[in-house]
Amino acid sequence: MYHDRFSCKKHLAAMALALGLCAGAVPASAGITEAEALRLGLGRAEFSELLRARVGEAEADALAADTWANPTLELEREKTGNTRETTWKIMQPLDLSGRRGLREDAARHRIRATESDNLARRNERAVELRRAFHLFLRQQETVGAVDNWVVRFAAIGSVVDKLARAGEVAGYDRRRLTREQRSAEAKLAEARAELERGRARLSALIGTDAGETVAGRLLPQIPPALPDLQARLGMRPDISALAARVDAAQADNAAAQRNLPELSVGIGGKRVEDGASRDNGNLLLLSFNLPLFDRQQAGDRRTAAQAMAARAELGLARQQAEGELVGLHRQLTQLIATAERYRSDAVAPSAELVRIGEAAYRAGESTLLELLDAYKGALEAELTALDLEWKAREARIELDQLTGNHSQ
Repeated sequence: MYHDRFSCKKHLAAMALALGLCAGAVPASAGITEAEALRLGLGRAEFSELLRARVGEAEADALAADTWANPTLELEREKTGNTRETTWKIMQPLDLSGRRGLREDAARHRIRATESDNLARRNERAVELRRAFHLFLRQQETVGAVDNWVVRFAAIGSVVDKLARAGEVAGYDRRRLTREQRSAEAKLAEARAELERGRARLSALIGTDAGETVAGRLLPQIPPALPDLQARLGMRPDISALAARVDAAQADNAAAQRNLPELSVGIGGKRVEDGASRDNGNLLLLSFNLPLFDRQQAGDRRTAAQAMAARAELGLARQQAEGELVGLHRQLTQLIATAERYRSDAVAPSAELVRIGEAAYRAGESTLLELLDAYKGALEAELTALDLEWKAREARIELDQLTGNHSQ
């Protein structure tokens, strides 16, 4: 009997040493940071070419609006009997109404809108990159947490197997431990599969291998004060693009209201040959359309409606952004406080409960089932803390998108 007690204590001491080594394991080496992921993802040649192409299209439209219409050249030859007439004319349309200048202004406003759209696309891609990065980080920390408890279950399992062979552990306790081990192993396999998917997605976004790990902090910092964020709303790229489109629509409407007739002037020459007689003359040409039926009524109404729609869309976007900002700021602040409080009030005490449970089990004052419950509760607390921190990070990314800020 003395030998059995001595053997049991020796096994429990070995278990305590193994668990201590698990708790003090050295973390994996740090990988790329969020800033590096943003630099790689936003600096890809394909993405830069896409943005340049969008601006190039808008600049081409502005060039077309600024270019004068080509002159027209007419040549006529007419023969009647011995009389032969040759006439040439060159005509140039002139813009006396100022429509061309206004349309050029509208095109330049659309270049501004396209440049702001590009900033908005860059903002959206930054959101996608940050979500992929922090999802990978969350999956990485989840794998680490679950793997730690798998090792703990394996360590206690080896001890329980030896105690069971000595007849000191009930069969039910051994089967319960086996079930918990398999459950933890299944969670670990699932977490690792999600980690591989997250790594592949981040690698695809940055255009290179993301590596085995990433370095960062899942829980975000407290956001700036609400008035500071509200001041940034006007600088949001999508709102700036809408404002530029309002200016473009108003310029188009002003051009449509210029209903002066289109004027063309020209010069020419006429030569008449009648047998041996030849006469030459000069022509001065002037033409304009008569606005009897089409006085640009349709264009005026269309551009006026487009300007009204652009102003309304801008107003709605600003109101929606202001409302969402207040709600997001409150949500983020509360989530950060909740996550910090939960980690200090639930996760930290769970580690102490595990330590007490292990000590009580080594002293024979508690059962294996009580120790397993302590392990399981600690793992659930850690996973809940990670879930709260991920929700806070999602809210922070959304808040930064709303204010056009991805500096963090």
